[in-house]
Amino acid sequence: MTASSSPSAGTWGGPPHEELLARVLLRNGGLDAEDRARLSEAAAHAADNGTPLRELIDTYLGALCRTCSPSAAGAQERPASTPIPADALRPIRDVAVTLTEGYEAAHRAAIRREEEIRQAFLDELLHGAGDLGRMAEQAHRIGFRFAGPHRVVVARAEAPFSAADPATRYVEEAMASGHDAWESLVAAKDGRLICICAGSGTTAPDHFAEHVQRSVARHPQIAVSRSRPGANGVVRSYREARETLDLAHRLAVSRPVIHASDLLVFQVLGRDRAAITDLVATVLGGLGQARGGPGPLLHTLTTYFDSGCTNTVTARRLGLSVRTVAYRIARVRTLTGYDPTIPDQRYTLQTATLGARLLNWPAVPLQPSD
Repeated sequence: MTASSSPSAGTWGGPPHEELLARVLLRNGGLDAEDRARLSEAAAHAADNGTPLRELIDTYLGALCRTCSPSAAGAQERPASTPIPADALRPIRDVAVTLTEGYEAAHRAAIRREEEIRQAFLDELLHGAGDLGRMAEQAHRIGFRFAGPHRVVVARAEAPFSAADPATRYVEEAMASGHDAWESLVAAKDGRLICICAGSGTTAPDHFAEHVQRSVARHPQIAVSRSRPGANGVVRSYREARETLDLAHRLAVSRPVIHASDLLVFQVLGRDRAAITDLVATVLGGLGQARGGPGPLLHTLTTYFDSGCTNTVTARRLGLSVRTVAYRIARVRTLTGYDPTIPDQRYTLQTATLGARLLNWPAVPLQPSD
């Protein structure tokens, strides 16, 4: 730091540098409680003003050097070759350590304040209960673009996410250091890691998913909502992403990144549980008469639809012969009364199999509707 840019004693608080340090050097006992308090206060002011720690140390140690110059009391009487006694070096160490401790304490306090502001903003935004004017000011303060459409990405892992764990820190720093900084807000909430992404065409959701998978989080799964405008849209997108994660767990979806639109049909079916229960019971209930229960035939039927209604692909995926697959499809036709080779009946059968996956039938018995 140059002399012209060095902060003044008035800016950092406490007595002038030379006066304080001269008193410390002349005292055999080093720093007393008052000296430490004033140095800590000066360091805190420097941290709040954005002064780098190296410049703070340079300013004070520079003042210490001037205090130790030949004009200082007693310096003329000491030969140049005489080693500096340990008692003379102790104040230098104490000053540097005290300044560093005060600076770091202020820095940690500032980080905690910013985290509290971010967490409060996130809670208000996700619950839709905040004042929009105040939230817009908070968004600008934390560097988040509040206006326009947003998508919400929710990640969960084997161990819950928290604000201080390494996985959360890694993802936060990775998102903040890239070009997504003004397009995303990352925070841990309820054991999940949340990312609110501004804009509908940005790459922030993809980058967030990549960073989560690269972090130390074990077996993460990420759900990406659809884009919606406004603060209310953020609330809806957050709920959609959470519901997508829950639905993926119920459906045993194993892929790490799931878009809400991929499971939209299940969400539609799940909105009328009574209707889908009746459909499964009516269309697939006959499979219960099969030897070994409905499980093997239902699994074959599900794989058949996932394979484009092709026996050869179904057989390869199941590790069965084509003849066995054809026999099972014929049994499905006989027991249900629906033929998967006829378009209208195929649609009914496929919808019923989707409903069965949603209800986890036959592992979970169907609950009769009122």
